Amino acid sequence: MSLALGQRFIADAESDLGLGTVVALDNRTLSVLFPASGETRLYSRIDAPITRVTFRQGDNVKSHEGWSLTVDSIEEQEGLMTYHGPRQDNGETASLRETFIDGVINLNKPQDRLFAGQLDRTDWFTLRYQTLEQMHHLSQSPLRGLVGARMDLIPHQLYIADDVGNRQAPRVLLADEVGLGKTVEAGMIVHQQLRAGHAERVLLLLPENLMHQWLVEMRRRFNLHFALFDESRLEEAEHDSDNPFDTAQLVMVSLELIAKRKTRFDQLLEADWDMLVVDEAHHLVWEENKASREYQVVEALAESIPSVLLLTATPDQLGHQSHFARLRLLDGERFHDYQAFCEEEAQYKPLAQVAQKLLDNEPLDEGDKAQLAAWGEDLAAQADGSDGDRQQLVRALIDRHGTSRVLLRNTRAAVQGFPGRQLVNLPQVLPTAYATAIRVGKMMAGRKSESEKLEELLNPELIYQAFEGDEGNSWCQHDPRVQWLVKHLKHNNDEKVVLIAHSRRQVQAICDYLREKEGVQAAVFHEDLSIIERDRAAAFFADDEGSQILLCSEIGSEGRNFQFAHQLVLFDLPLNPDLLEQRIGRLDRIGQEMVVKIYVPHLAGTAQEKLVAWYHQGLNAFETTCPVGGAIFESQQQALLAALVSDEEAGMDSLIAEAAERRLALMAEMEAGRDRLLELASQGAGRGEKLAAQIAALDYDPKLPIFLTQVLDVFGVDQEDLDDFTQLLRPGERMLTALPGLEEDGIQTTFDREYALSRDHVQFLSWDHPLVLSSMDAVLTGDMGNASVALLKNKALPAGTTFVELVFVTEHQAPKHLQLDRYLPLTPLRMLLDKTGKDLAPKVPFDNFNRQLTPIKRHTAAKLAVASQGLIHGLVQKAEAEVAPSLAGLVAEAKARIDEQVGGELARLKALKAVNDSIRDDELAALEDKAAELNKHVASAALRLDMVRLVVVVND
Repeated sequence: MSLALGQRFIADAESDLGLGTVVALDNRTLSVLFPASGETRLYSRIDAPITRVTFRQGDNVKSHEGWSLTVDSIEEQEGLMTYHGPRQDNGETASLRETFIDGVINLNKPQDRLFAGQLDRTDWFTLRYQTLEQMHHLSQSPLRGLVGARMDLIPHQLYIADDVGNRQAPRVLLADEVGLGKTVEAGMIVHQQLRAGHAERVLLLLPENLMHQWLVEMRRRFNLHFALFDESRLEEAEHDSDNPFDTAQLVMVSLELIAKRKTRFDQLLEADWDMLVVDEAHHLVWEENKASREYQVVEALAESIPSVLLLTATPDQLGHQSHFARLRLLDGERFHDYQAFCEEEAQYKPLAQVAQKLLDNEPLDEGDKAQLAAWGEDLAAQADGSDGDRQQLVRALIDRHGTSRVLLRNTRAAVQGFPGRQLVNLPQVLPTAYATAIRVGKMMAGRKSESEKLEELLNPELIYQAFEGDEGNSWCQHDPRVQWLVKHLKHNNDEKVVLIAHSRRQVQAICDYLREKEGVQAAVFHEDLSIIERDRAAAFFADDEGSQILLCSEIGSEGRNFQFAHQLVLFDLPLNPDLLEQRIGRLDRIGQEMVVKIYVPHLAGTAQEKLVAWYHQGLNAFETTCPVGGAIFESQQQALLAALVSDEEAGMDSLIAEAAERRLALMAEMEAGRDRLLELASQGAGRGEKLAAQIAALDYDPKLPIFLTQVLDVFGVDQEDLDDFTQLLRPGERMLTALPGLEEDGIQTTFDREYALSRDHVQFLSWDHPLVLSSMDAVLTGDMGNASVALLKNKALPAGTTFVELVFVTEHQAPKHLQLDRYLPLTPLRMLLDKTGKDLAPKVPFDNFNRQLTPIKRHTAAKLAVASQGLIHGLVQKAEAEVAPSLAGLVAEAKARIDEQVGGELARLKALKAVNDSIRDDELAALEDKAAELNKHVASAALRLDMVRLVVVVND
């Protein structure tokens, strides 16, 4: 190369040094000073690993004094370049000698990096192109935000998550029955809103006893890391901000704390939130002239927060008026008059009966047709049509249902997929040691409260331990329930068994006894374990070679699902029917494939036996769900407690008979009041089934494992196969960049949904997983892989033949919440040009061409790039002119999608508003604004050259 003092170079292998200046020359060496880093390098003049940096017309060049000019013309004198053109700050014509160019250089364009020798490996170029293609596909996928949840593919849950999660500022009441997945639905909606950019700050307002369950569920199922704010956390956060709630984006706080502490309530109200989620909303008591403090708190927050989700399994638990009050929280303008609400609800019952006839393919009589005509002549006209017309008519009825957009309720009666339950009642003879302890305990119970007496009667091992001074597990050898358990495990050694007892002390003692006396290894799950320890226990139980039994304290009723097991042992019984249902619900869930056997070993002739009878004969709570159990328990609570403590049987018998009678009456009332049209709306009329099938197909698509393996390999992540389903991912010694979610000690991962469901410690990788998304962002947000040189070994072509491969992409600047990439996705437009400018890409696909290429040493590649600089510049200009018309077509397609999807939904809702007042004005206004904003940003879209590769043919 022709060298001169003052010329500017970049070090091929050390581009981070910046732009260097030749400061010394002799016959054999040259010295280059890199001002930006203060480093000097001495190179041999022959084959020095540096690349000359020059600029062309249209480039922006920055002076060491800070100003920049746009190159109009170039002059070369004595080996040095001088650039002329207007300054960007004042427009005056200026000249800039290359010696005085700023030492900090940022080569953003791929062709600039190519000519400066900042070249990437061939596999990096390949990875960037594949990432662009994946981003193009994912941005348009209707499954975006739905595939990543660690959950079974349950249609009604998927439908609700998709429908509500894609709304602008949704305000809904999720009221599915126990076991149908309200928490999962809420988590998916929150995840959808965050992924779409509709929400950034989310507040979970929860009962104190549910906070841990939600914390685990949001993290384990959705990779959402909420900050749990109790009083100590709030006091600590006040050191960092005047408002402690401003120190986290995703916040969880107890409703009890906010209701009691006005200061905390005021701070919560002052903070900016995009979304509010309130669980156990049936506890929000309201009457027309009186509202509970909790209701007032939620009401004030709901007035200022755009999106609101309320959750309750029993919407009418505190009366129909309170149910109306919860809808009033969601839309005070729509639900302002209770009497009008009741009258409107009454109108939908006959309409629901017509809808059921249509679904059952039964003929409609004249009365049915009159009902339809009252809601619109267009509906009546479809009544005698084809099956397709009848299905369309059902969808129209669902749309016109008064509360179906704000209230979503699925019931077990309407949702299929529950195989049933079987009670195995196991009365055991009361051991002498316990009988003695109970008798003495009653003699000394004078100072004890009724609740303390009852706890001892229901758990006689507590009295035995108190008298014997037993702090270990010796009571287990006397307890016939434990002895039955040992025999049961031995006779059913191929079955997984879950045992739930009320206290940590009980399950730990049983665990120690099984290990020490019987050699049985049990997994233990209780509140004193950390989340990681609980995950390990659950994993040990789930593994085929792991523990046969999982021993849980009452916390085993929270959140975790063990539907791969179908044997449940209730070592004792809780007093609250809702808690009993939660226990059984760990196994009796959608996805359970076998009848759940519920074993209830209990001591005959004791309070335990009475409670078993009340649950089974009174509520039928073991073999069926009892949604009215909570209401019956509240009405009988005092009498029930007294009867359990008493030695008399008559009182218990009458309570059981009364409970059975009330259960039948309340269930009949519920059945008569079932809103089948609402249930149909909540199930989605088949849309959930389609989503489930699409996600299942994606789960088995090998694209993600293949793609992610390549990405992680390029980034330097160590990948170790642990078994057929699991990989261990750890940061390698030469990691290119930190990846969010990749912990220093590594993470266990799987691509198998079913495997992940039974192993909480293994992360479920999907296209929605943060590690996958952050890896793709890391590839595309920088210049990684956008400039490369490769060799093509092909004897059919003359050696030295040159090709230039170019990839253009669409780009736009739009707020995230608009999700413009759904309509105008990041689209890679590839061209493969020969030296004449002919585009060979239509006939030579990327993968076919890429497989024929081989890498080249970096220094040689830099020389080839510099030597081909003139040819490449010409081809880039030609390509830019040829690809430009493609943008107009992409913009037209995007506008058509906006009109079809956003405009179509807007037109549908406007038409529905005439017959359904649940369509909010602000919802329509938001859609109108969205359509206008989308069209504005689409019109300003552009094409940008994102990748360039020089390919040179060799014959050997």
